[in-house]
Amino acid sequence: MRGKNILVILQIDENNVDETATLVADFRVELNSYKGIEARPDIQEGKEDLLYFLKAQYPVFVAKEDGKAVGYLVCRIEDEVLWVEHLFVSHDYRRKGIASLLFQKAEEIAESMGQETVFNYVHPNNDRMIEFLRSKGYTVLNLIEIRKPYKDEKISTTIKVDKHTFDY
Repeated sequence: MRGKNILVILQIDENNVDETATLVADFRVELNSYKGIEARPDIQEGKEDLLYFLKAQYPVFVAKEDGKAVGYLVCRIEDEVLWVEHLFVSHDYRRKGIASLLFQKAEEIAESMGQETVFNYVHPNNDRMIEFLRSKGYTVLNLIEIRKPYKDEKISTTIKVDKHTFDY
């Protein structure tokens, strides 16, 4: 309970993806913005993403405040490791503890599996998420993903990790 507002975290299934699909579409727009790409929300694509996650048996949770979907979490469990694939809260609902409650759900699942940590995919310039994770004690850089540039991709910056510099 947050003041007069009631917040609940619910696991979703194939029968209730529509409202959360809007959040996934907004998350995709935000991810694109980290690469300097302007995009519009594609709710159908968001729904397809959710259905893919659910078919693959990824635990997916939605945060609802007074019945409205305001955030979501997608976890992937692979080889006894829990990965946070998506963690997103609508802009108007940020800084209210919603992401913390969703993330706590991921940590609870990992703990129930006998694991001490959750692994997180984060864009290197997603400062809000990096600071959020730091506030939860997540400070170890585990892996980096390296790929060839996409056709027609415009590289906007570089990032240095130890003595290596990478396009980003």
